[in-house]
Amino acid sequence: MLSVAVFAYPGMSPFHLAVPCLVLGERRGLPPLYDVQVCAEEPGSFPTNAGFGITVDRGLDAMETADVVVLPSWEPGLMASDVLLDAIRRAHVRGATVVGLCVGAFLVAESGIAQGREVVTHWRFADELRSRYPSLKVRADVLWSDQGDLVTSAGTASSLDCCLHLVRRHHGFEVAEQLARDIVVAPHRSGSQAQYIPVPVPPDPADDVIEKAMVWARARLDQPVSLDEWAGAVALSRRTFTRQFRARTGSSGQAWLLRQRLDRARLLLETTDLSVERVAAESGFGSSDALRHHFHTVLGTTPQRHRQEFYSSASRM
Repeated sequence: MLSVAVFAYPGMSPFHLAVPCLVLGERRGLPPLYDVQVCAEEPGSFPTNAGFGITVDRGLDAMETADVVVLPSWEPGLMASDVLLDAIRRAHVRGATVVGLCVGAFLVAESGIAQGREVVTHWRFADELRSRYPSLKVRADVLWSDQGDLVTSAGTASSLDCCLHLVRRHHGFEVAEQLARDIVVAPHRSGSQAQYIPVPVPPDPADDVIEKAMVWARARLDQPVSLDEWAGAVALSRRTFTRQFRARTGSSGQAWLLRQRLDRARLLLETTDLSVERVAAESGFGSSDALRHHFHTVLGTTPQRHRQEFYSSASRM
């Protein structure tokens, strides 16, 4: 079981602290996925910004052995102490994955572990982070970014997406899907999805033709789906469909469909004995070569390696 140290500090938002504890912590009636410890620079009782206090028993020594160190938030105007920054650096050097959620990216940046690398933060604070740390490649257009040893996310609800991504990375697609159902959140929002979409849903959900198009495509993932056929299924022209799909999701239809096919392939690899060729056919890639190409490009692995890492005979369909 991987160990997780979640950093807390006086005046922080209890929501930001609760997210990693909810997603990574103990599950009702089920074995925990991680050993989660909340830690603080000075253990004890301190206030939050919500009008009530919390008590933290562990000090920063929790970071010394943790496999994952989560920095859920920060105040951009605060200067972190040398003690805290040293604890983050030592954990990173030791091999821990450091996760900066929302403006926790400021702590990541101040520690120096992200020099010259990509960092995501809340769009409202991106310019400030970019100005203070010009060596960083600051992104405000995506939900989260996984650099292997460094994971950062945008604000508030996207922290849920980022933590669910960690569960997928460590425990597989099926476990993450079940956890998402348990806490009643979207099972998968890609890290590349836009942070801010001007018109996310129509005034009347019954008129959401793009949602209907998504349902139509998900039912046909094992079949070739042309853009013209897809648009025609909801009585839109190709041009109108393309424009409305991006406005609704922040992504192109082709990119969304690829993610759906990859998710289907990952689930089949994790839960069935189907050959890679059959998985490719069932998920709409047509050939095992195409499946391997997209696995390598998007996920940085191979179908065989993914199956070896996450397949369990106890989880067969």
